Amino acid sequence: MATKETFGARKRRLSWPLIAGIVLLHIAALYGLARALAPDMTAAVEREVVAAFNLSPPEPPAPPPPENQSEPDEGAQGDPGRDAVAKPVTSQPPKVRVKKDDPLPRASSTGTANQSGAAAAGDGTGAAGSGLGTGSGNSGSGRGGIAVSKPVHISGRIDNARDFPVPPGGRDARRGTQVIVRVVVGTDGRARDCAVVRPSPDAEADRITCRLVETRLGFRPAMDAQGNPVAAPFYWRQQWF
Repeated sequence: MATKETFGARKRRLSWPLIAGIVLLHIAALYGLARALAPDMTAAVEREVVAAFNLSPPEPPAPPPPENQSEPDEGAQGDPGRDAVAKPVTSQPPKVRVKKDDPLPRASSTGTANQSGAAAAGDGTGAAGSGLGTGSGNSGSGRGGIAVSKPVHISGRIDNARDFPVPPGGRDARRGTQVIVRVVVGTDGRARDCAVVRPSPDAEADRITCRLVETRLGFRPAMDAQGNPVAAPFYWRQQWF
């Protein structure tokens, strides 16, 4: 005859995974309660656990401090040298003086000097090579210097046919001819002392050309080596077409 088993008569066996899950749940509940009630202690425990599982190599120890090294001794200063003193003996002057021969001139003459010709540097008022007077020497300090640039025509024109009268035979008699005159341009840029150098067939036209160059034209004067204006000649050519 079959027997009936009651509900509580058979014992159930708990499996190991279920037991492990129950344990983990209790541990997690305790851990959360510990973090809520004592956070500092929980953080310290976590650091110790992490440090226990840290496998990184330890840091090398710091090198020892260098030992103090003594500097080498440079040695003491040497004794100063002694001052040199000359001997109490002097050289004697020569007993016989040698007479120097005076230079003789290259060519004989009637004078008394050893050389002939002009002096290289005088201090008079002439035109010596390096004089200090008022002449026109290359190196003098006067106002008569030598021009190194020529005068330049800068203003005025002579191009009006009415300035010249009609010559005998009409203007065709003078057409195609020219005259060249010479003037001296002063430091003020004006021309003066006109002279006909190469005349044209019309003497009256040449005379008028000189007058117009002196009264109508303006010039930039010539300059010497120091940049000072000096008087210099200027040639003007007048053509008729």
